Amino acid sequence: VHYLYDSEVQVGAQNFYYEENGAFTGEISATMLAESGCNFVLVGHSERRQYFAETDETVNKKVVKALSEKLAPVICIGETLEQRKENIHFDLVSDQITAALKGITSNDALDTVVAYEPVWAIGTGETATPEQAQEMHKFIRQELEKIYDEETASAIRILYGGSMKPGNAKELLSQDDVDGGLIGGASLSAESFTEIISIAEELS
Repeated sequence: VHYLYDSEVQVGAQNFYYEENGAFTGEISATMLAESGCNFVLVGHSERRQYFAETDETVNKKVVKALSEKLAPVICIGETLEQRKENIHFDLVSDQITAALKGITSNDALDTVVAYEPVWAIGTGETATPEQAQEMHKFIRQELEKIYDEETASAIRILYGGSMKPGNAKELLSQDDVDGGLIGGASLSAESFTEIISIAEELS
């Protein structure tokens, strides 16, 4: 991490536990992340929800703890293919973002980032169109406005986390309410990742 101190690159973590201390083998605390130089931390990633049974309540506890340690929580929300087919995806995402931000003031909310993960479009062969991404991002922005106000909702960054890659990054990042990407598989290739960064810079 210290190699990045004088650069514009910021460091994030994929997970942490919301308790300050205790016997939680395998977990890391928010305090340790902050002291290590982290700026961001993922909260509620779809894989954490699926494989580790993280609930909306757990996500909220993590958001609260991250903010208390001056870490910006990247709040991940999104629906599965089954939930989308059942046409409950908007209700689900609304419930997720409302629960995650429970008790969070508008001032603290400005230090959060929201990442929309269409789980149905991650590693399934399915692809979300730019229009589908924009539709959900706009909905999330509207939900944030309901929770807080228009100014706060406009200021919170909403990232797209559904298999963004060089081939679709420009179209996705050109959408009005897509503020960036939560890059997964494409980040494993330096060439692909830097290409996405270049596309984002061209659009900024």
